[in-house]
Amino acid sequence: MLLAIDVGNTNVVFAVIDDDGQGGNRIKARWRIATDPRRTGDEYAVWLMQLLQIRGIGREAIDQIIVSTVVPRALHNIEVLARHYFDLEPIIAGQGAAAYGFDMDVDQPGSLGADRAVNAVAAHAKHAGDLILVDFGTATTFDVIDFNGAYKGGIIAPGINLSLDALVGNTALLPRIAIRAPDSDSVIGTNTEDQMLIGVFWGYVAMMEGLIARMRAEIGRPAKVVATGGLAVLFDEHTDIFDAVDPDLMLEGLAILAQRAKAAS
Repeated sequence: MLLAIDVGNTNVVFAVIDDDGQGGNRIKARWRIATDPRRTGDEYAVWLMQLLQIRGIGREAIDQIIVSTVVPRALHNIEVLARHYFDLEPIIAGQGAAAYGFDMDVDQPGSLGADRAVNAVAAHAKHAGDLILVDFGTATTFDVIDFNGAYKGGIIAPGINLSLDALVGNTALLPRIAIRAPDSDSVIGTNTEDQMLIGVFWGYVAMMEGLIARMRAEIGRPAKVVATGGLAVLFDEHTDIFDAVDPDLMLEGLAILAQRAKAAS
């Protein structure tokens, strides 16, 4: 079984992935923990081993580990976890036999985040034609993948929680509110909390719809919009801009890269 580890700016996701017997992958278990570059490999092990035991998964069942990270300082301790507690050399997404394998038609290919690259690998494997990927993370990213699988560029926007944090943190009287869909489609709020929620939620929907419309016009060909990340399902209920929602795109991309690395070994 594969242990896939996605180190994001906010959370680290651990997932155990197994062959589903039909040429695909099945996520048997997943857990997340807050990202902290100071967390040691030993601390990860104490936490993870208990969770594996609860799910009835022995450490000896893990025969491959792959890591994707956008927090370079956290990588060393993840490598310690893999080597000391699983006796495995971790595969690093984008390196060696786990290279992404697509062209990057951008000014600075080396600056593309591992999360966006791994999403691109999975999306091109699953969907034909030109693609726009929308990933709701700490930042919300929009990435364009052409019909050949080449990365053409994209957009980085503040995530909705970052936007809300900035609004609340820089005002004296505005309260902290939870991110959710407003109770009605009205965009005229009658109290402070409703007005904030309308501004954050419907403002974000309008931003996405506007940017995607501009991207589609610039691409000049039909482009399928694929959404992923924690808030994709929420927004999908309130806009028709997405053609597909795939919350597990990142993990599927890691599984694809791990399979490539295994085949090359």
